[in-house]
Amino acid sequence: MFKKRDRNEVRVIRHARVRKKISGTPEMPRLSVYRSNKHIQAQIIDDTKGITLVSASTLDPQLKAELADVDKKGAAKLVGKLIAERAKEAGITTVVFDRGGYVYTGRVAEVANGAREAGLEF
Repeated sequence: MFKKRDRNEVRVIRHARVRKKISGTPEMPRLSVYRSNKHIQAQIIDDTKGITLVSASTLDPQLKAELADVDKKGAAKLVGKLIAERAKEAGITTVVFDRGGYVYTGRVAEVANGAREAGLEF
């Protein structure tokens, strides 16, 4: 009998398929997005060394005051701007965007828009 997979299991499979083609290098690291029901997290990763260079999240203390006034999409945009600012401080200007198997709409797209507005190129 056919067993229906849950949405997250399908997302993980889709993410693995995309990750075969996308990889972060020291010159162009990977901007990875993770979305939960309440929060959104972004990190810039160098896959050759296997380390996270920069990260930002809605759980960040820097964003606490600003998050009270916005919805989840607005919070995602703020996370995108914060990750771009931290990337610039670390000397990163261009990245490869990894949507994490999620559809490129809503909060995932807002992270990308916020990062682009703050000067990150991808």
